[in-house]
Amino acid sequence: MAHGISINNVWKTYDNGVDAVRDVSLEVGEGEFVVLVGPSGCGKSTLLRMIAGLEEVTGGAIHIAGRDVTHVAPPDRDIAMVFQNYALYPHMTVRQNLGFGLKQRKVDKATIAARVDEVGAMLGLDELMGRRPSQLSGGQRQRVAIGRALVREPAAFLLDEPLSNLDAKLRTAMRGELARLHERLGVTTVYVTHDQVEAMTLGDRVVVLRDGVVQQSEHPQVLYERPANVFVAAFIGSPAMNFVEAEVGGGRVTFADHELALPNGSPLHALGGGRVILGIRPSAFEVEGPRAGASWPAMRVGLGLVEHLGDEIHAAFRVEAPRVATDAVLAAAADDGEDADVRLLADDECARFTAVLGGRERLRAGDEVTLRVDHTQLHAFDPATGESLTTPGGAAYTSSTSTPSAASA
Repeated sequence: MAHGISINNVWKTYDNGVDAVRDVSLEVGEGEFVVLVGPSGCGKSTLLRMIAGLEEVTGGAIHIAGRDVTHVAPPDRDIAMVFQNYALYPHMTVRQNLGFGLKQRKVDKATIAARVDEVGAMLGLDELMGRRPSQLSGGQRQRVAIGRALVREPAAFLLDEPLSNLDAKLRTAMRGELARLHERLGVTTVYVTHDQVEAMTLGDRVVVLRDGVVQQSEHPQVLYERPANVFVAAFIGSPAMNFVEAEVGGGRVTFADHELALPNGSPLHALGGGRVILGIRPSAFEVEGPRAGASWPAMRVGLGLVEHLGDEIHAAFRVEAPRVATDAVLAAAADDGEDADVRLLADDECARFTAVLGGRERLRAGDEVTLRVDHTQLHAFDPATGESLTTPGGAAYTSSTSTPSAASA
């Protein structure tokens, strides 16, 4: 790859023997916006810092714009990085902060002024040029940090959780600004976040990591629709995918007291008999009625918690079967150190499902309703490996479509 970023079999092993990044290979095309996402401790920031040269590479090689930079010092890699904490010089004005990197590189004053004016206008900083960071809002400081990186015209743009210190409304606005900026400039970008909304809305491609290993690297919608394993399925999507152990065979999938017929269009229809981990997206449910497909299998359930959120309703219900609590599901549920069992709203005795339904439905806790399930959105995973049995190209797909493993997860 001549003009992007090439990461080849990269490892990061600390002195205590812990592998933070394990044999990662990744190609970032010229002008591509790639997002690294995963729970805390998955290795995403460590990988970004290795690209930047801020972390030493234990093994493997990194190329930027066709040049081997594995052991090159950060200032000589032709990259620009934006940090979570902005890292602005408090005693300098906005103009001075924007131009500082170019001044350090001995760029002439006229060129510095022209580039600073251009980037300042692009980011709406014209009227703030004389202010210092303490006189700026969080969003304005972040724009200055981004502008300081852009003004250098680097070969690659690296961002590490750049929006995490902003409030929810400002994060949404800044996501839009970043997306428009990348569309306009087309700078090769690697962006780290633990926020899957940022990942799904910004990335041309999203790379999901767990324990330093790449789980799947795909277009955001592909990750959502065709997850490669239980971890990706559980991590991508909010509310999270519903899981339950089930038996599949004879054109049906059975779990607890539910038996769902599988029409020919269902991804599970081709599977032979055996035990699987069944995954159902919350959005796959519809209340029985004109909007639900006539061929969709039905479930009669009693609603527990019902949350009315305007244009949609989140309705929770119990499924009288053991909950799926594999390491992969618990790891995907964990977020910034929160206890995974709490985040799963786990009932030790049974699974809990969530259905995302239309906001016009008249539902409340305690209602008995019939939900139709879009059979095209059913997923099956090997209980032993967690690999998808229904995603073409998945590790378990070709070898296990006939007889899913019966081993315990």
